Parts: sequence; structure tokens; C-alpha cells
Amino acid sequence: MTSNAELLEIAATVARRAAAFALQRRRDGVEIAASKSSLSDIVTRADRETEQLIRDTLSAARPRDGFLGEESGGGSSQSGLTWVVDPIDGTVNYFYGIPAWAVSIAVVEGDPEPTTWNTLAGAVVNPVSGEAFTAYAGGGARLNGEPIHVTDGMELPLALIGTGFGYDAEVRRRQAGFVAELIGDVRDIRRIGAASLDLCSVAAGRLDGYYERGLNPWDHAAGALIAAEAGARVAGIGGGPADRRLTVAAGPDLFEQLHPRVERFYADWD
Repeated sequence: MTSNAELLEIAATVARRAAAFALQRRRDGVEIAASKSSLSDIVTRADRETEQLIRDTLSAARPRDGFLGEESGGGSSQSGLTWVVDPIDGTVNYFYGIPAWAVSIAVVEGDPEPTTWNTLAGAVVNPVSGEAFTAYAGGGARLNGEPIHVTDGMELPLALIGTGFGYDAEVRRRQAGFVAELIGDVRDIRRIGAASLDLCSVAAGRLDGYYERGLNPWDHAAGALIAAEAGARVAGIGGGPADRRLTVAAGPDLFEQLHPRVERFYADWD
């Protein structure tokens, strides 16, 4: 049986290779291939090419495992393990040349559904910064091989909080209303534009906390594990698993202050 550490080695190796490929494609010039949920929700040709590279590489190394990717969908698992992949998290940043995008690869046990899966290993690689965030279950979190940890003992008024917005204009307006309510009660709010990097920023203490609604499984599969292994509490509605309805991540003390505040706003959303 393959250990979690060995699965992480696969995830990290493939993520680094894919990140280098995507970076070269960015240097060659970005081509928009399509839009998805709205005109602002874009897909580049590099998204598709990078995911295909990841899928082919994982299939060759682990032919019995399943696959769930943002661009090419799913493939069934014979082993009970599934690779959950975002080939370029932060596509809009990627398109504009903003150096906050990453390749995110996680491997989960069970159905590829955030409310039931058990994440075994994950890697998030930002090739522009040269940073690789990694973790496996029970092994702690690391940045370029060095251990990282969330900020401890943080109070909400001093906390730097990250978040993100949906692509639908009306959803963004509602979310901005909550930001307007929260921003006077925290140190400040950041909107980086890549959920995987937001979660890794919590893990590294660059953000004290993070919340977002509307994340897909591939958006948070790796980052949530990395944050949790760095000491964060990561949860959704009612303290259950993080999912599309809500994801909150923060050190334990801050989580107790941030989560109820965010949950009150999002719990009744459709």
C-alpha cells in the first residue's frame, strides 16, 4: 500500500512539472479558450493543456486511481483514491500577468465529494514565486520543505482576513455587502484571487483567516489540507466539512470568532 508521504511525493512532483509548463505557456502568450459561468469566468488554452498533462502523468503512474479536474471532469476510481486537480487556480490572475496563481493537486480517499472524502496529500505550487506548499495527513505542512504554522492567539480586531467573490454580478454585490460590514471589525481584508493560495497563506501565517462561499472541490482540496496540517481549523456550515456552501480557515482562537460571524451571513443563502 502506498503511504501518504509517497502520495505526496507524486502530487508534488507532478504539480511542479505542470507549474513549469503553465508558466512557459504564460510566457508564450495567453489565449482564452472559453468562458464558463459568466463572461468573467474564463478558461485559457493553458488551463486545458496543463490539466491534460497532469491527467496523463497521473494515469501513467497510478492507472487504477480516479480523477476529478476542473476542465476535464471526472474518471472513476478502482483503487478508492481520486486525484482532485485545479490546473491553474487563479486563471484571471494568470491571464492578466498577476503573479498569484498556482497548480493545485490533492489525492483523496473515498468519493470525490468534500463532505465525505478524506484528503491524504496535497501540493500547491506557484511557479512565479517559486513556492511549493505541501502536506500529507498527519505529516504537518511545509513551504519549500520547511515547516509552516498558522498564527496563534489572534483576536478578530487584529486579524488580516482573506476572501474571494463569485463570478455572478449579483452574488458579488451581496458578498461585498458583508465585506463592508466586516472590514471595520478586523485589521483589513485581502482578495488575492486564488483560493488555494489563500488557504496556503493561512497555513504560512500570511493571512490570519480566510472565508469564501462557492468553492468547487478542486479549489480547496489541497489548500484545505495544507492549512489544517499547519494548525488551522477548516470547516463549513455548522462546523461540518468545508464545501461549496462555505469554507472558513483560521487558527483555533480566531476561528471561534470568525466562523460564527461568517456563517450567520451565508447560512441562509440558496
